[in-house]
Amino acid sequence: MSSDPNEVTKTRANKRVVVACSAFVASMIGVSYAAVPLYQLFCQVTGYGGTTQRVEQMSDTVLDRTIKVRFDANVAGGLPWDFKPVQREVELRIGETVQVSYTAMNTSDVATTGQATFNVTPMAAGAYFNKIQCFCFTESELKPGETIDMPVVFFVDPAIVDDLDAKDISTITLSYTFFAHASEKPVAAVAEPVQDRNTL
Repeated sequence: MSSDPNEVTKTRANKRVVVACSAFVASMIGVSYAAVPLYQLFCQVTGYGGTTQRVEQMSDTVLDRTIKVRFDANVAGGLPWDFKPVQREVELRIGETVQVSYTAMNTSDVATTGQATFNVTPMAAGAYFNKIQCFCFTESELKPGETIDMPVVFFVDPAIVDDLDAKDISTITLSYTFFAHASEKPVAAVAEPVQDRNTL
């Protein structure tokens, strides 16, 4: 008994649609996983959103013009740290390499690990704020009660004076926020023992 040519054609067409849809779904999943690192790379290259730049060496040009850099420190919920800058601001020459420090103390009785996110404002300065060394490049683990010094080595790229959107900036704020490492449970989420009301 011979097959109906129309049915064979419909079956083949349906298979092609299924394959095409499956390929589309797989590609969308791949794009979603790639979106975050691609976005981070875009921000690092362009300074978008106040993202600072990471460089290997200091500037070979130092201008006479100065600029102020202020330092901000924040800790997200669930990370029991006292985190702050050693000094609130510095004034430096554009192109001059400077080292400053933050300090972090674990105020809990267990070891905790944090990772810092960062940005600068105004956002137009992000493309010109260059970090040579920073604690934010890696995770930081603190033992119970431990306090550590966290240095940042940076300079403001002299090219900032040639940018129409950034050349008049006189003050830059460098801001960090520490978050609990993803593999750890927030300290605040640890259940406390239930007290027997009869003993109260």
